[in-house]
Amino acid sequence: MFRDFLTRLTQPEPAQLPDEDARLALTALLVRIAKSDNDYAPEEMARIDRITAARYGMSPFEAAGLRSQAEGLESEAPDTVRFTRAIKDAVAYEDRRAVVEALWSVVLADGERAEEEDALLRLVANLLGVNDRDSALARQKAARS
Repeated sequence: MFRDFLTRLTQPEPAQLPDEDARLALTALLVRIAKSDNDYAPEEMARIDRITAARYGMSPFEAAGLRSQAEGLESEAPDTVRFTRAIKDAVAYEDRRAVVEALWSVVLADGERAEEEDALLRLVANLLGVNDRDSALARQKAARS
């Protein structure tokens, strides 16, 4: 189902993604972070839904639908390094920086900061081109919300 999308995303020089595709790719990244500790908690799913609803002006039903699609994409997506690099090349910087804050919000949603999530998020932020300082600021902002 997502093969064409993933093929376009992982081209050597992918074109800028249309908004709908960027939403799906970034939401799939949120799902991947949430699953990285092998405990895809209901709190994390709810947080993803709230993030996407607020970020994209969606109803709760639409946000849950996007998350469901993103779960499918995440399961078919290539390894995290290639997937994240592809997103970096196809999504504007300001969106990537904002998604790091959303990623931290998901990591912190279940009240635990698992080592697997923490390590993956640090890698993802770097691969997205977001520096350590901006990632730390995003984590602090996510912790306060």
